[in-house]
Amino acid sequence: MEQEKKMNKIKPKRGKKIIKGLAIFLGIIVCLNIIGFGVNKIFFSNELEAIVPYGQIIEVNEQKMHVYSMGDGEKTIVLLPGFGVSLPSADFGPLMRELSKEYTVVCIEYFGIGFSNQTDTPRTNENYTEEIRAALSLAGFKAPYVLMPHSASGVYSEYYAAQYPDEVSAIIMLDTTSTAITGAKNPPKFLYGLGKVQQACGLTRIAVGLTQPSQKVENGYTEKEISDCKLFTNHVLNDTIIDQSYRMLDNINQVNAIAFPQEIPVLKLISLQTEKTVGAEYQTNHLNRLGAKAESRIIDSSHFMYQTNVTDICEATNTFLEKIN
Repeated sequence: MEQEKKMNKIKPKRGKKIIKGLAIFLGIIVCLNIIGFGVNKIFFSNELEAIVPYGQIIEVNEQKMHVYSMGDGEKTIVLLPGFGVSLPSADFGPLMRELSKEYTVVCIEYFGIGFSNQTDTPRTNENYTEEIRAALSLAGFKAPYVLMPHSASGVYSEYYAAQYPDEVSAIIMLDTTSTAITGAKNPPKFLYGLGKVQQACGLTRIAVGLTQPSQKVENGYTEKEISDCKLFTNHVLNDTIIDQSYRMLDNINQVNAIAFPQEIPVLKLISLQTEKTVGAEYQTNHLNRLGAKAESRIIDSSHFMYQTNVTDICEATNTFLEKIN
């Protein structure tokens, strides 16, 4: 009995110690986050203001949008970035320089990324399309365009082509999202909230600092482009980007429900990484939806093929555009 009484006294003491230890641990975590938030706010919140935009700042719907161009070729290729790319004008740098030897190349930075403002305007297919059209026109570029979307921008490009087929001479897709596959689910909202807290407290900055950049000098990037991409990645998550993510499934379903104009030629460049990950059906169904003038080619690369395989993309582009002319 006495032994049992002693054990009963020990158990509450151990429980109190564990609770106290957890409370101390959580307190330390909270304090570190508060300190990180203060440091991030004081020293880094305005760091992007020192970087001069690479191209033109155009006013679209009373908001500033960045449009960057190179070259003066007869055909105009419009580069449209994938989801979450923090600074497309730098990330597309090597590809733009190579393509600009033959074409006029324009990079559009959507609202919420790069040097463009954030916006409260819903991130729908219609709004993306009208913003792209307005930015190109105000910057002095004339249709028809060769659209070159990466990843999620393939959805907006298909919508653009369906609504304004006379303004699109061709689409060259860089590992784009399939609009023939529906039924996916959005990530839990708390993940974005957690991401915003991590970014505000400087944890994103630490993670970026510990990670090797995907942009490399040996693949044609300048040191400035690499540095600028890294800085912008520290600020990439915002309400505009979150709204884009949560509307993506609705945007895919909307495009899936409308016919793609069969007269527009399409070249879909598929990364070997994506082909292995999602399977052939994902791409086959998409190509069937795009019609008889759609063709594909697999590039031995990651999803971000333009960071490593500029030569492959340019060769495929030249061959494709020569053929359809």
